[in-house]
Amino acid sequence: MGIFIKVNCKNCNKIFLKDKGHYNENLKLEHNFYCSKKCESKYKTRKREVLKCENCDKEFRRAVNAISPHNYCSSSCAAIINNKNRPERGAKTIKCENCGKKFKKWAVGNKKYCSKSCLINAKFYTTEELLETIKNTAKKLKRTPARREFARGIDKACVRFFGSWNKAVSVAGLVPNRSHDDRMYKRVSAKAIDGHLCDSISEVLIDNWLYKNKVLHEKDVHYPETNHKADWAIVSKGNKTFI
Repeated sequence: MGIFIKVNCKNCNKIFLKDKGHYNENLKLEHNFYCSKKCESKYKTRKREVLKCENCDKEFRRAVNAISPHNYCSSSCAAIINNKNRPERGAKTIKCENCGKKFKKWAVGNKKYCSKSCLINAKFYTTEELLETIKNTAKKLKRTPARREFARGIDKACVRFFGSWNKAVSVAGLVPNRSHDDRMYKRVSAKAIDGHLCDSISEVLIDNWLYKNKVLHEKDVHYPETNHKADWAIVSKGNKTFI
């Protein structure tokens, strides 16, 4: 049984028990003791002052030690006032260098395009350049390259222009690699020759091999005295070997 120590609630002064571990932790961190969340909230609220936001006049509470010469109810209200006082830090309306659309640009950064797609279209690649890049990479690797082998901007541009990565590979005159959905060993319910239900094609192949080689086996067998399961148990002379 744990050791409990009597403590006083900081808010209502009620005496209650605190286990020794939490008691020592509170002393170490110099935290107060509260008998309930309600008392903790009341005490902490009592130590806060009501202030008015300098932007929207909304009333809000703030801890005494957190009060500054200028106080706002949110970071957005603080940003509005700061941008008014420092116009050079505010947003400027400029034209996108690719599509001509007007958008707001903040002083921080060197943004010239209204979106990532405009950035790709204007700065990086044309469809001909993308196809040429795929062909050159395939020639270098001597096989159809995978999407992950290209820089991030290239693969995204291919998806945008051609609809998918495999379509871009096909237009480049190459045979696409199998997608995740077409993989042979993906998880899928299947039945082995001996009737065992398997979770994937690879499990079916293994189960069939055991059956054809006359290896006596069981499927999805519990380990002794546990709820965990093995994929197979090989039965030999009354003993089981778990796989």
